[in-house]
Amino acid sequence: MTPRRAVFTIPPGKPFVDALAAGVLAGALGIDAEDPLALARATILLPTRRACRALVEAFLRQGGGRAMLLPRVMALGDIDEDELELGAGESLGAAAHVPPAIPELRRQLLLAASVMRWAAELRQEPVPADQAARLARELARLLDRVQTEQLSFDRLADLVPEDYAAHWQLTLDFLKILTRDWPEILAAEGCIDPAQRRNELLAAQAKAWEADPPTDPVIAAGTTGSIPATAALLERIVRLPRGALVLPGLDLRLDEESWQALDETHPQFAMARLLERLEVPREAVREWDAGEVESASPARAALVSEALRPAETTDAWRSRASRARGSARGALEGVVRIDCPSPREEAGAIALLMREALETPGKRAALVTPDRGLARRVAAELRRWGIDVDDSAGTPLCDTPPGSYLRLTAALVAEGWAPLPLLSALKHPLAAGGARPASFRATVRALERAVLRGPRPGEGLAGLRAALRASGALDARRRKRLEAWLERLHEAARPFTDQMTRDRAELAELVRAHVTFAEALAASAADEGHERLWAGDAGEAAAAFVAKLLQAAAGFPSLPGVSYPGLLEAVMAGRVVRPRYGRHPRLFIWGPLEARLQHVDLMILGAFNEGTWPPESRADPWMSRPMRAEFGLPLPERRIGLSAHDFAQAFSAPEVALTRATRVEGSPTVESRWLLRLENLLPEGGKIPRGERYLHWHAQLDKPARLHPLEPPAPKPPVSARPRKIRVTEVETLIRDPYAVYARRVLGLEPLDPIDADPGAAERGSFIHLALERFVQEFPGDLPEDAVERLLALGREAFGDALARPGVRAFWWPRFERVAHWFIGYERKRRAEGVTPLEIEVRGELELSGPAGPVALVAKADRIDRLPDSGLAILDYKTGAVPSGPQVTSGLAPQLPLEAAIAAAGGFDGVPSETVAELAYVRLTGRGAGGEVRVLADDPTQMAAEALAGLERLMAAFDRPATPYRSRPRPMFERRFGEYDHLARVKEWSSGLGEGE
Repeated sequence: MTPRRAVFTIPPGKPFVDALAAGVLAGALGIDAEDPLALARATILLPTRRACRALVEAFLRQGGGRAMLLPRVMALGDIDEDELELGAGESLGAAAHVPPAIPELRRQLLLAASVMRWAAELRQEPVPADQAARLARELARLLDRVQTEQLSFDRLADLVPEDYAAHWQLTLDFLKILTRDWPEILAAEGCIDPAQRRNELLAAQAKAWEADPPTDPVIAAGTTGSIPATAALLERIVRLPRGALVLPGLDLRLDEESWQALDETHPQFAMARLLERLEVPREAVREWDAGEVESASPARAALVSEALRPAETTDAWRSRASRARGSARGALEGVVRIDCPSPREEAGAIALLMREALETPGKRAALVTPDRGLARRVAAELRRWGIDVDDSAGTPLCDTPPGSYLRLTAALVAEGWAPLPLLSALKHPLAAGGARPASFRATVRALERAVLRGPRPGEGLAGLRAALRASGALDARRRKRLEAWLERLHEAARPFTDQMTRDRAELAELVRAHVTFAEALAASAADEGHERLWAGDAGEAAAAFVAKLLQAAAGFPSLPGVSYPGLLEAVMAGRVVRPRYGRHPRLFIWGPLEARLQHVDLMILGAFNEGTWPPESRADPWMSRPMRAEFGLPLPERRIGLSAHDFAQAFSAPEVALTRATRVEGSPTVESRWLLRLENLLPEGGKIPRGERYLHWHAQLDKPARLHPLEPPAPKPPVSARPRKIRVTEVETLIRDPYAVYARRVLGLEPLDPIDADPGAAERGSFIHLALERFVQEFPGDLPEDAVERLLALGREAFGDALARPGVRAFWWPRFERVAHWFIGYERKRRAEGVTPLEIEVRGELELSGPAGPVALVAKADRIDRLPDSGLAILDYKTGAVPSGPQVTSGLAPQLPLEAAIAAAGGFDGVPSETVAELAYVRLTGRGAGGEVRVLADDPTQMAAEALAGLERLMAAFDRPATPYRSRPRPMFERRFGEYDHLARVKEWSSGLGEGE
């Protein structure tokens, strides 16, 4: 006969910790509530420390706030090892002889060192330190899984026959790090793995209670016994004279056929397996006496039970359809479903739900979601009302200000002070360089404008100095100030730079040098660097991480200095910063783990899509599914079952909102399988009530009371401020986009080059033009035999110091070599035809009359040749796109025709007035053959006359005060985004006019 054991359950609709506290205060297990010491003699074991804190608060609520001696409340550590560090157990205090757990960071570095040795010894190729650290994290997870399930690595070799899978044999060889090397490493450290230590502590406690059973009450509550060591302790607890187990939401309604068909994806699977181990039939489990604590919605718990029944018994839905559907109406009171177009609207709707909850005094609301991105969005949305809510799952350390600062300062030195890492580090809020932060950032911006925009300078401080000397944007005094400022920064970084440039450096020395530099750079005029860097919760967490890293670094193999930033990022990953205290007493953001056993009035389940609820089953990097099953590890579906249990518990709250985004990053999503099952049980055509009003409210939040259509800008500066000199290259801009001419010539605004730009057409064009100009001037007649070599030599002179820039050397110079070979061939053919170069890069000017006075048309022709018969040829070198024929003939690209007009009037220096017989574009891209020639087919004389007449009409129009400088009045044939379009807000007004963005 099976002995009677005290196993209870608290239904899903009841707040677990409140019901547990109420039952204890009501005299469960013979506790005399009138005896102030009786309660203190009881012991209550809960799965997590967060649940322990929640139970303490529940005792205060149930006790009406009166003073009382609480039971001993301790955490079992029954948590998902994939989501949180394994720990807890010291408080059980039954095994002082158990060795300490090896610190997690020390374990990762020791395993990473083993991976590096394995690669060096067996594969004769090095593994980068950061990759080794990531592999070490996966190895640590495998260790925890195997030890949690109390398995032995000895069985690995028998999983696959030796001649079956070469890949598995390689994996087995790699896993010798765990099977052969790791036990010796642990013994030398005098430690054991955290999971093993927890197992031994729980086993020691069970053994101690078996030898000397306590007479005081011992209650284990809220755990499903999914970890074997925990299940063994629970087995001992239910055998104690006054021991009890309180299960969370055991389904007593589920029919026996379904109970026998449970699989790992079902929320009851873990508890069914636990009851089987305890030899307690389900019908023997009693409901915990929770006193006056009532269930929020028993009908909803029944609906969830029916909806989540095993797939093998879902045919019962037909026979139970009328009853289930009839009860569904009442079960869904207080439930709302919100389908949102994107995560942005979803976060806004959730924030409104939580804000609305605050309108009811005492009402508490929580967002529960595994999607950390959604959690951050909701927290940001709530700040519009001045509400600060912490994500209890924490913020990754690498995303906090101190964490990102440490990563950026390491990258700054590792990448040789390249523009992007340099600006990223120096513009970080923590960087001050011993000055006032605002003054420091002003200096950084001055350096950026002077040398960091455009192609990358040379490496290191020497490259920045050379770029400063070559910069024409600074006078001598400002240049010297910037050089002195850079020298101070470089001096502060020198010890760190010395370590980073070594072929082999010690990790501890790298960390110390890094911290020294980071603190020096963080110092301001008012505060020391360490005071600013390590302040606040995130700063303290970063300081603790650095201290642990220094302790863990002992014995780590020396590594190339430049690999330190990657290793730092790899070991920092997974560390989170949690606030000491929540910011709001009634609103919470929880992950599913943090939400277990918690209770609020409104439970919002966010991102309720497949892949999130339930989570996507991740592939095991070490074993296939059959191998996991044979080895004894639980299948990935076990996570689905745990997630289903979380859903069933949360869905039984008094009020529930299920939110989802129908599209994420442009891709459609699939609603959670549990949502589909719920709606299958609703009456014909029935749906879960929709919360469309929250989407409507969110849309109205930022909608102006009146929407005034945005008109294109049309500035009308006085005629006296308008330019009286225009270059032929600006005429096209004046036709297509007058606003750009206004911004540049009237306002004096020059566009900035991109930071660390790829080699651009403009600067490359100037170098090529200069080289060709010098070549043609040096050889106006017959070309020498070594013409290509002469042109390349002139090219090196033209490029000059720019060749020291990595981007120029890697991209521009190879293209110029191809241009040189093509150009010499073109020139030989042209000279053979009798064409004679007249002028190169020659300036010209033509005065036009205008209503407000004369207008000077100026030009700089790339090249003017004399043709053998008669007339001139004007060539325009193009390193970018060439205007099409229709663009030229329509007047949208009038540069060459206007140059022909100037030449015909004798406006070019040293070129007599003569008819222009040929207009041609010489395209020098460096691609393919290297270049090509495109001769305009129309009559140059007629084109010149038409272009000149059009320009005179255009200038006359802009001499009228009423003529505005509009933005893009003729956008036809446009090929790219204009340099001043953002200033003109083109995307805003063009969208309003229906042209799209």
